[in-house]
Amino acid sequence: MMRRAVRTGDCPPHFMPKLVVYTLATAFSISPLEVYRMPVSLVKEMLFIHQTVKELEAEEMEKAQKGVKL
Repeated sequence: MMRRAVRTGDCPPHFMPKLVVYTLATAFSISPLEVYRMPVSLVKEMLFIHQTVKELEAEEMEKAQKGVKL
């Protein structure tokens, strides 16, 4: 269940807040307690930033791999 939740985001409603806290705490090297103290709007913004950065990293990795294959 845990692997599926992390890979797909498909998880029980009670698990999602914990996944969000874990993601933000590890991504920004902050305490989970700091995440709990954040306003919801900031949590959403930070998750969006994290997602965007990860997508850009994946795109750059893909470009680099294609460049090596040629």
